[in-house]
Amino acid sequence: MKIEIKDFNELSTLELYAILQVREEVFIVEQNCIYKDLDNKDLTALHLILKEDLEIIAYLRILKTKENSAEISFGRVLVRQKGRGKGYAKLIVKKAIQHIEKTYKDNTITIDAQSYLKKFYQGFGFEESSDEFLEDGIPHICMRKTI
Repeated sequence: MKIEIKDFNELSTLELYAILQVREEVFIVEQNCIYKDLDNKDLTALHLILKEDLEIIAYLRILKTKENSAEISFGRVLVRQKGRGKGYAKLIVKKAIQHIEKTYKDNTITIDAQSYLKKFYQGFGFEESSDEFLEDGIPHICMRKTI
């Protein structure tokens, strides 16, 4: 098992294809949610990829929310079905937080979390910062963590 952190220009064509394929598999097909995945944010994001035997098992992307902003965000957090229950979600989120703390000091991490994951993210020190809202038909909440 290996976690790689790459910016968009470091991704090979095959890696990008695999990322888009697994995001489609989890978010569009599995969650039965039609949304626009290709939002141009990938171009400036850092991509954290957890691979097992060269196959993507878990993934997320880190985004600088606004130029000269003290807020960092991450999203598109996923674990493929065959990798669930093995702690990969905790591992990749922990790695993202460590990278953000090391790279972007004195910032706040903001995320739009699916509501059922509130306790999961609270385990990393995130606090709820909004009422529940629908995003692409799925209940979400905003959460924040000061680093």
